[in-house]
Amino acid sequence: MFMQQALSLAAKGAALGEVPVGALVVLDGEVIGEGFNRPISASDPSAHAEVNALRDAAARQNNYRLPGATLYVTIEPCTMCFGTLIHARIARLVYGAAEPRAGVVASQLKLAEQTFFNHKIEVEGGVLAEEAGTLVREFFQKRR
Repeated sequence: MFMQQALSLAAKGAALGEVPVGALVVLDGEVIGEGFNRPISASDPSAHAEVNALRDAAARQNNYRLPGATLYVTIEPCTMCFGTLIHARIARLVYGAAEPRAGVVASQLKLAEQTFFNHKIEVEGGVLAEEAGTLVREFFQKRR
């Protein structure tokens, strides 16, 4: 259910010409933040879906820490986004498709397994991976 909502957010990004990635922050079964990729339209290199969802959730919670929350995102996070999840104290990350080149949770650096962080995030990958991967593939095929 939540990953379906994240996929809908990703489609909003694609409609704006952004790489289609969507994200939700969920706490106690309730969506407290949402976002999609907006670096181009916002002229902000940090405006990835995860960061936008975390900003929204933090503002709604009036707290930069989001303990107990789960972040759902359609694509495996990059280095910046994973670091932001650590700083926000996200408890759980659920992602859709792997990102073989820039994904750092499982594909590359395996940051969730590193022991030097002062916070540990539970990770589940591959949720609706086919749908999420197809969105991105079709987006780039249209741009070629």
